[in-house]
Amino acid sequence: MDNITYSVRIWKTETYKGAMVTTYKVRWKTGPKRWKRPFRAKAQAASFEAELRSAASRGEAFDMTTGQPVSWGRVGDNLSWYDFCVSYVDMKWKDSSAHHRANIAWALVTVMPAMLATDRGKPDGLAMRTALRQWGFNAKQRGDCRDDAAIILRWLAHNTKPVAALADPATMRAVLGAAGTLLDGSTAAPSTIRRNRTILHNALEYAVERRLLTRNPVKAIKWKAPKTTHEVDRRCVVNHAQARRLLAAVREQMPSGPRLAAFFAVIYYTALRPEEAVNLCKDNITLPPLVRNNATGEWEEPADDWGELRFCLASTEIGAEWTDAGSRHDHRHLKARARGEWRHVPIPPPLTRILRAHLDQFGTGRDGRIFSGIHGGELASITYRRAWGKARRTALTPPNTPHR
Repeated sequence: MDNITYSVRIWKTETYKGAMVTTYKVRWKTGPKRWKRPFRAKAQAASFEAELRSAASRGEAFDMTTGQPVSWGRVGDNLSWYDFCVSYVDMKWKDSSAHHRANIAWALVTVMPAMLATDRGKPDGLAMRTALRQWGFNAKQRGDCRDDAAIILRWLAHNTKPVAALADPATMRAVLGAAGTLLDGSTAAPSTIRRNRTILHNALEYAVERRLLTRNPVKAIKWKAPKTTHEVDRRCVVNHAQARRLLAAVREQMPSGPRLAAFFAVIYYTALRPEEAVNLCKDNITLPPLVRNNATGEWEEPADDWGELRFCLASTEIGAEWTDAGSRHDHRHLKARARGEWRHVPIPPPLTRILRAHLDQFGTGRDGRIFSGIHGGELASITYRRAWGKARRTALTPPNTPHR
């Protein structure tokens, strides 16, 4: 099996004396992965460490997913929902984008309350969601889990219903209901419901693959998908006059506005996603050369002033905790396209003029990108979101304001 190892190392228990309580942390390593488990009582920590050492000395295999001996695992009908979710997250992690990793984590966090076996000793809701999203359902950070969060995750491992409970239609329907509900109890947006349901369906397909369920219980529940429309609401699309006012309002915002005007112009004229526009480099842009007017001696725009964008990567800002490289941006192939597939987009003459002026005034950032922050670093989403929000309030009068 790929998820077991016989390479185990156990270190001396670490003692942390806080202002109110003392915590004893058992520390060990399975293969390349480090683990920590906190205990409030020294005797409990000593007992747990002794059991680990005993299993290792007997030559038992250790589960790389849980860090524990395989013989301890709760298998079959007894595998808890939390333990299963952790294994599902780990299975999906390698081949998922950072954004999809975060979506998986949040979908599983959303349905967790419906799978609690008891309310006795239940952690605070916010603390439980934080522990799950930042550590429990994050394969990258789980080994460095904070002590207070580790206690919450251990409670969940012992107090969530077994996966087999989802064979009960009432339980499955409660989980699906939770997948479509926001924290305040209101119904989530149709896109959110569809995404959470899709992730849940895929997770339970994995449960069937592991023979924890005989069939996917999602398929047995009658469910009416929320209605959505793919028609564009013309009231939400700015016209040319509004676009010019918006770009002017962006340009007037100091100090970053002049740099952002061309960024929003690219999005408007070529319909690029923000994560595609922010990753554009000079090599991705082909602009027609200026021509010399023999009569005046001046360099002028050519009669055919169309250019082209050619790119194959996007830069999604999601957070360092979800990316492999530890950067806030995840640099990956384009959405819904194969790795290495290039996208070609024509540049109309008005945008050609804007890009020429932008490159003449600002050049490129330290990493060669066309659009950067005022200090030359990668353009942050919070920067352009704030600028766009202010521009909307400035440029669009109430009668012309597009409906959200």
